[in-house]
Amino acid sequence: MDFLNCMEYDKAQNLIRQSLEGIMIEGELVELPVSLGRITSEEIRSTEDLPPFARSTVDGYAVRSEDTFGASESAASLFEIVGEVLMGRSTNLELCSGEAAIIPTGGMLPTGADSVAMLEYTEQPDRRTLLVQKMVAPYENIVTRGEDVAAGAVIVGAGVRLTPQHIGLLAACGCHNLMVRKKIKVALLSSGDELIDIHEKPSIGQIRDVNSYSLAALLTELGCEVDRIGIIKDCYDHFLSSLKQAVERCQMVVISGGSSVGVKDFTVPAIQALSAPGILIHGLAIKPGKPTIFGMAGEVPVFGLPGHPVAALTVCVQVVAAAVRQMTGWKPMSAARGVPAVLTRNIASAPGRDDFINVRLNKTDDGYTAEPIFGKSGLISIMTQADGVVHIPLEKGGLYEGERVIVNLGTER
Repeated sequence: MDFLNCMEYDKAQNLIRQSLEGIMIEGELVELPVSLGRITSEEIRSTEDLPPFARSTVDGYAVRSEDTFGASESAASLFEIVGEVLMGRSTNLELCSGEAAIIPTGGMLPTGADSVAMLEYTEQPDRRTLLVQKMVAPYENIVTRGEDVAAGAVIVGAGVRLTPQHIGLLAACGCHNLMVRKKIKVALLSSGDELIDIHEKPSIGQIRDVNSYSLAALLTELGCEVDRIGIIKDCYDHFLSSLKQAVERCQMVVISGGSSVGVKDFTVPAIQALSAPGILIHGLAIKPGKPTIFGMAGEVPVFGLPGHPVAALTVCVQVVAAAVRQMTGWKPMSAARGVPAVLTRNIASAPGRDDFINVRLNKTDDGYTAEPIFGKSGLISIMTQADGVVHIPLEKGGLYEGERVIVNLGTER
């Protein structure tokens, strides 16, 4: 395969998608407290109404709304207080016209009442008498039974990554166990004689293994279970043996470095030596990340990422993350991750190549501006300066200062 004949980004994404069709991580039953960040494998329905009874949203008095029509400070509506609703208790009170009951926030609405007069707009001259000085509309200051969630309704769909808000809703509905996708086991290998671990002090010609840590962090953020194989020196037999072991025990393999065409770049021949179909992509028409590899060892996707840290992270976000989402059925709300902004300067781009430009967001009175952060793919500090990425598609020859762009944030894009 000709390395210089790079595949277009969209075509590569389609090819990866097709290669992974039918490959889905199986589900498992977990308890609610440990489900944060997991992907639901099936839709979850409520087995009960939420709330299970009509209740007040304020402290005040349960009344019939029609009895307050025309009420004001100068002409208050008169009620007889016939009882009190206790918090956390059911009530057998039944209100007739002209009657009211004291009720706390969250208290059960008595039969006959359809609203609650707020405490602030009432006076109680004595223990049995209530003056309401502001009329209330039907269903004002209450939540009816099942208004939040009706029994049988879908509360969380399939393919949803669970957030703290989801956890709270599921807890409210009494869902203590749920089915989620198992975490994808991803083997992470770093290739290169020049690499040393972060605990070592580099000598001339050596560099610390940055990608092993940054990629592991990114994959963990995507919900994967990362197996850091470690640094594999430039020996084909050693590399092939490590790769075989990774494919046998994991569901995805990510290799950092060794994806170019140097004499000691063993990623391509090693993947080809595994189960068919082997190498499917060698070279992407993107920047950064041109020397990217994708192959399949049976049903295990294998990605070869560039050694430069910024390029490796870019490809992991733009390519590997999509594979993770597909294999787990994760359907993120991508639109929510884009921030519109105005570009602060021109950005050149070569037609026929997708560019991913790191930008810094700055807040203005009119919204946000996007300030490009330029630098070579090996400059590690760029990773910490950017708030997001602007994607320039291959058909565009660049972007102009003042042009409106969408800044993609995080790994869910």
